[in-house]
Amino acid sequence: MSDTPLDIQLKTLPNSPGVYQYFDANGTIIYVGKAKNLKKRVSSYFTKNHDYGKTRVLVKKIADIKHIVVETETDALLLENNLIKKHQPRYNVMLKDDKSYPWICIKKERFPRVFSTRRVFKGGGEYFGPYTSGKTVHTLLDLIKGLYPLRTCNYDLAQSKIDAGKYKVCLEYHLGNCKGACEGNESEEEYNENIKAIRQILKGNFKDSLQQFKKQMKQFAEDMLFEEAQKIKEKIEVLENYQARSTIVNPKISNVDVFSIMSDETYGYVNFLQLSYGSIIRSHTLEIKKKLEETDKELLELAITEIRQRFHSNSKEIYVPFEVDLGETVKVTIPKLGDKKHILDLSLRNAKYYRMERFKQDKIVDPDRHANRIMAQMKGDLRLSEEPRHIECFDNSNIQGTNPVAACVVFKNGKPSKKDYRHFNIKTVEGPDDFASMEEVVHRRYKRLLEEAQPLPQLIIIDGGKGQLSSALKSLDLLGLRGKIAIIGIAKRLEELFYPDDPIPLYLDKKSETLKIIQQLRNEAHRFGIEHHRNKRSKNALNTELETIPGIGEKTVVELLRHFKSAKRVANAKLDELEVVVGNSRAEKVYNYYHIEK
Repeated sequence: MSDTPLDIQLKTLPNSPGVYQYFDANGTIIYVGKAKNLKKRVSSYFTKNHDYGKTRVLVKKIADIKHIVVETETDALLLENNLIKKHQPRYNVMLKDDKSYPWICIKKERFPRVFSTRRVFKGGGEYFGPYTSGKTVHTLLDLIKGLYPLRTCNYDLAQSKIDAGKYKVCLEYHLGNCKGACEGNESEEEYNENIKAIRQILKGNFKDSLQQFKKQMKQFAEDMLFEEAQKIKEKIEVLENYQARSTIVNPKISNVDVFSIMSDETYGYVNFLQLSYGSIIRSHTLEIKKKLEETDKELLELAITEIRQRFHSNSKEIYVPFEVDLGETVKVTIPKLGDKKHILDLSLRNAKYYRMERFKQDKIVDPDRHANRIMAQMKGDLRLSEEPRHIECFDNSNIQGTNPVAACVVFKNGKPSKKDYRHFNIKTVEGPDDFASMEEVVHRRYKRLLEEAQPLPQLIIIDGGKGQLSSALKSLDLLGLRGKIAIIGIAKRLEELFYPDDPIPLYLDKKSETLKIIQQLRNEAHRFGIEHHRNKRSKNALNTELETIPGIGEKTVVELLRHFKSAKRVANAKLDELEVVVGNSRAEKVYNYYHIEK
C-alpha cells in the first residue's frame, strides 16, 4: 500500500523543537501543539491508541500538518501560546483565555515599581519576558527585593507632592524593604541607580547578584541554617537556568513581516514570519520554480508581494536578509545583530528545513526522480553527450614522497558505490611523480576493465589540474578510449574544471548540485587514498624497524609493540626487559641487533 500525503509528511518531520499545527479538510486550524522533538511528538498521534475520545476524533479530522521550527523548547511553549490565542483552535482547551505568560514590568514613572504582570500595555513601561515558569518570576522578584529596597505603593511621587508632605512612610519602610522615597528620604538619582542594576539582572547579566547569593548560601551553611541555605541554592539553580531572551515574543518588535530565502538551481524557498505586537502569529513557506535563472533578489521581491496579498498584511516594515525594492510605502530593514537578526535567522532556518523536507518527500514518492534530475543536471552543466550514471574519480597520495598510492572511487546514479572502490600501489614510477603515477593507474584501471569486458564509466574525474589531466589522456590514447569516455580535471584551489584541449576552465555556480557531487567524489577519493597510504606506511614502518631482525617474526613484533608501545622504545630497552616479554632467545636477537650488530 502506498504512503498517504500525511504518512510522507510524518516521515520527513525534523527532530527539532517547534510547534505543529493540524488542519482539517477545509484548511482550518483545529489544533496547535508544541514539541521538544517534532517528529516524535507528531508521530505519536498516529501510532498510539488514545484513551480520550476527543483525541481520537481530532486524529481522524487531520488532513494536513504544518510546523514551525524554533531554537528551544521554551520558545516552542511561547509560540504555541501565541498561535492558540490568535487562531482559537477547536481542540485546544488550555490557553484559549485572554491570559498570557507572565512578564516583569519596570513601570514608566518617577521612582519606578517592579512587578509581575500578564498584560503588556504599549508605553506602560519596560517589559521583560515572557516567562514560562511562574517560579522563575517569583525568584527573580525575590532576588531583586532582597538586593534593592524598592517601593511597592502606587502613589504618584511627584516632587511637589513629596515636598508638600502629602504621604507618610508605611510598614515596608519600618521593615527595611523601602527607603521612604515618599517622604524624601531617598534621592531619585540613587533609586534610578538601583533600577539600572535591576534592568541588568532582568537582561540576564546577574553575575554579581549570583555571587552575593552564593555568599549568603555559604554563610547559612556555616551557621548550620541548612534549610535557609537550601532555599538560596534553589534560587541560584533557577537563575542559572533562566533564559533571558526569547526570539518568539519580544515587545520591542511590533507589527513586522519577516522574509528570508533559500534557493538552489531550480527552486526558491521563501519563508514568511508575521509578528503582531511582538509575537509570531504566522509562518508560511512559499516554493517558487525558477524559469529564467532569476536571482534571489528577484524571487524574494516576487514572493513578498504575493505573500502579503495572500495574508492581507499591511505591516509598514519588513525584515529581509538583503536590499529589495518594494516602493516607498514599506520600510525595509536588513538586521545585522541583536533581536531583529535572531528573528531573521529563525525565518531562514524554517526555509532550510522546508527545502530539506521537500527533497525527502520527493525521494519517498519517486526514489528515481531525485537521481534522474541530478543526472540530467550534470549532463547539461558539464556539456556531456550522455548522463553520467557511472562516474570514476582518481586521486594520488604520496605524503612526503613515500609509499606512493592512488585511489579510484566510483559513484553510480549520484551515490557512492563502495564495493567498486579500488586502491593502486604505484609500481612503475620511482619517487613522487604525480603525473606519471596518474598515467599508470588510469592505464591499469581501464586496461583491466577492457580485458574483463566490464562496463566503462560515462565520466572520469581527475583530481588535479591540466598536468594530471594530460597524463590520464595519454593512457586513454594508448587504450583507444579517447573520445569514448568524457574526462575532466578539477583543480583544488578555485574549483576549476578543465577539459581536454580547452585552455579555459569551467566555473560552476557554488550552489550547483553538480559541483557538490564532483566535490564529494574528489573528497571521497582523497579520503580513500589517504587511508590506504597510512596503512601502507604503517606496515612498511613495522617491516623496516623490527621484522627485518633475523629470527624475529610478526607475532614477536606484535608482542614487543604491545608492551613497549613503539619501535624506538624496543631499541632502547635493556636485555632483561626484553626477556620478560619474549623470552631469552628472541630477546638476545633483538638486543644484539640494536646494540652489537649496529
